[in-house]
Amino acid sequence: MPSNYISPISMDAITTLCGELQKNNNINVNSYEKYQVKRGLRNADGTGVMAGLTRICSVEGYYILDGERIPKEGKLSYRGYDINDIINACLAEDRFGYEEVIWLLLFGSLPTQNQLYALLEVLAECRALPDEFVEDVIMKHPSKDIMNKMARCVMALYSFDEDPDNTTIPNVLRQSLQLIAQMPTIMNSAYQVKRRAYYNKTMFLHPVRKDQSIAESILYQLRHDKKFTHEEAKLLDLCLMLHADHGGGNNSTFATRVLTSSGTDTYSAITAGFGSLKGPRHGGANIKVANMMNDIIANVSDPTDEGQMKDYLAKIIRKEVGDKSGLVYGMGHAVYTLSDPRAVVLKANARKLAYEAGYEKEFRTLENIEKLTPEIFAEIKGVDKAMCANVDLYSGLVYKTLSIPEDLFTPLFATARISGWCAHRLEEISSNGKIMRPAYKSVSHSRDYISIDKRIND
Repeated sequence: MPSNYISPISMDAITTLCGELQKNNNINVNSYEKYQVKRGLRNADGTGVMAGLTRICSVEGYYILDGERIPKEGKLSYRGYDINDIINACLAEDRFGYEEVIWLLLFGSLPTQNQLYALLEVLAECRALPDEFVEDVIMKHPSKDIMNKMARCVMALYSFDEDPDNTTIPNVLRQSLQLIAQMPTIMNSAYQVKRRAYYNKTMFLHPVRKDQSIAESILYQLRHDKKFTHEEAKLLDLCLMLHADHGGGNNSTFATRVLTSSGTDTYSAITAGFGSLKGPRHGGANIKVANMMNDIIANVSDPTDEGQMKDYLAKIIRKEVGDKSGLVYGMGHAVYTLSDPRAVVLKANARKLAYEAGYEKEFRTLENIEKLTPEIFAEIKGVDKAMCANVDLYSGLVYKTLSIPEDLFTPLFATARISGWCAHRLEEISSNGKIMRPAYKSVSHSRDYISIDKRIND
């Protein structure tokens, strides 16, 4: 394991400073209502504050009737096309679809066969990293966290770009295509280096192949024997399609658009997306689901039994067990109410492989969580609202079925979502033209300056 940097600041000193900091940084929750400030950019009914316009993606989970929010089945559309139609067509024709989704998100239309071939050729040529990049940037400085390392790699690529600060559409498109193509290689290389540095395991760095889809390339690079089945690659491809975008309001995409509005370079803007998606309230939630499921299986003698699961889920919601947050991870969503279309698709397509891989208990456990949580939550909290499974409930088990290590659950999400980030960056450059600059209400009071010799500790 690499030697850790030791901070010259003692924790005792930090504790003292934190006491001073907290005295002057707490804001009364009631002040938000008093000044009509929408915390988290959310309206009182939980809907998002309208902050922009986009033609890229639509996320629907309710409709408003006479001022009331009415739940409905969830719908996810890319450029107006229902994600279910895109996925079903690819499955029926037995072809990989993530590359088609990349074209659709970036350019706004479904590609012709020739356009898709051209895109595949460009992505294949861009897949390899610059000479010595893996050795100099990734291997010499291993990271405990793959998301952190991927973000650092994106920033490092700035130094390898001959025209990094040019924000014209042609240049940003070039940068976007290169980043989308390189991300699987960066992700796998960062993971392999972590295996060697922190787990004392063998590192496998396979040569990049140009004849594979992105899903195939990920599995090929990840596995020591380079072997995978067509069915496995198709399931991963489906995951990539589902995670490619989720509208302009999700935290990581919004962060990318905020930085883009400042006129900054592509590498800085995309790194913001990584920093956001790493958070457990966003892309890191799939790890929380995995940890929760492991805890349930360890403490419930038969998690496929509804009665036993009801008792334990009630304890989770009451903050008595698990991580004692009171949260049932993988349940509920800011927009979706009756269903998350991504979770529906994952569940339907993952069952067969999960059972074949020996994860029947895990799959049935997740089904019980999905089925029982809304009822138990309503009983304990006294809140009668629609609650559905979100994509994180099943995505972790899908990755586990594909023998993808937990270290890569969120990085794989980012590898898919970078296509959406790039599409939104291009749209922001093309159509907005204003720096995002929301207002913050100051709740501090005017004070007279005190000379240093007259100041006393509170």
